[in-house]
Amino acid sequence: MRLPLSPGRAFSAILAAIILILGTGTGAFAFSPVPQSLPAAPNDQNDNTGPQFYNGITVDVRDDVSGDVYVSAQQITITGNVTGDVIAAGQTIDISGNVDGNVRLAGQDVTISGEISRSGTIFASTVDLTDSGSFGDDLVGAAGDVDIAGAVGRDVQVGVGDLTIEGTVGGNLTYSSNDDARIADGAVSGTVERISPPDSDEPTQGERFVGWLLGLLYALVALSLITLLAGLLFPRLLHNVTDRLIPTPWKALLVGFVASIVVPFAIVLLLFTFVGAPLALAILLVWITLTLAAFVFSSYYIGRLVFRGRQRPVVKALVGGAILIVALHIPWLNIAVWLGMVFLGIGAQLLAIYDRRPWRQVSTASRNDLGPGGTGHKGGPGYDDGQPPPPPVQPPPPGP
Repeated sequence: MRLPLSPGRAFSAILAAIILILGTGTGAFAFSPVPQSLPAAPNDQNDNTGPQFYNGITVDVRDDVSGDVYVSAQQITITGNVTGDVIAAGQTIDISGNVDGNVRLAGQDVTISGEISRSGTIFASTVDLTDSGSFGDDLVGAAGDVDIAGAVGRDVQVGVGDLTIEGTVGGNLTYSSNDDARIADGAVSGTVERISPPDSDEPTQGERFVGWLLGLLYALVALSLITLLAGLLFPRLLHNVTDRLIPTPWKALLVGFVASIVVPFAIVLLLFTFVGAPLALAILLVWITLTLAAFVFSSYYIGRLVFRGRQRPVVKALVGGAILIVALHIPWLNIAVWLGMVFLGIGAQLLAIYDRRPWRQVSTASRNDLGPGGTGHKGGPGYDDGQPPPPPVQPPPPGP
């Protein structure tokens, strides 16, 4: 027989069983209202013979049932005797009656204080077999805590966190746990075997390298496509923005660093105001765009540093992007590279935006259209208001 799931996986098995049984029970009772509490005999026509189905918030099976019992509820109590099997799913399950068949239970807290003639399969958070409870055959399951104070006729096979046995086990005990079980002297008639759960599947060095290499190849392909499109569609924009990095890269780095602190703080402050919330969302959208574009501009900047000649912008963008991608995949170095990429890219974009401010363009255009004097026509002497001064007044000629 295969050993049950380890405690770490017991919760998933419990959820699956609960969903399955709850779905079955809900479908069976879709035709009739479900009361808050159900006795074993809901009406006079039910003689408790054959399979009995119960569903509700609280189910209490008080009367004897000649057949199987299927229950799904938050709180389940079975005090009557059952000649068949009990299949139940709920938050708390308490069986104090005698069951002539097997029990198949999934829940949070399970307590068995009755006599189970055959075997039990239990998935729960806690399982408590009291001193008055017993299993005629085997007990199989998975739980966080298992306390066996009663009797188990044959073997016990459980995946468990904490196991305590103060009762009796007629066969062998096999359990999977990180901790040794607390077993009373002479409680287990057969052998006791503890299986240590396997460690979490840590990847080997080779697997880590393969994963790193695949991630690098994916990034090279995906991000290279972005830099390729940027180099084809926006070569002049890439060149103009990175012009701010060629003479003074530290200035762009400082601007990007300060902006990375000030802008998020300003967005948070605006979000707390009713009037400024739309403005904060607009700034956030622009800020995200600038951050994402930082990779492209940083790649092109690196390409310009590598190629000092007049290579095509696409070549510069691709080569710079490849160098940046590889640097971003080197452990520890990638942190500094990522910060530098973001600060440089954002700083260069902000400086380029500042240079293109409208009032500066108007001022520059005015100076270009004026002459050396600053106020006249282009290439001519400086005149007030662009008009030449009136000619000097000539004195009248002397009379004869």
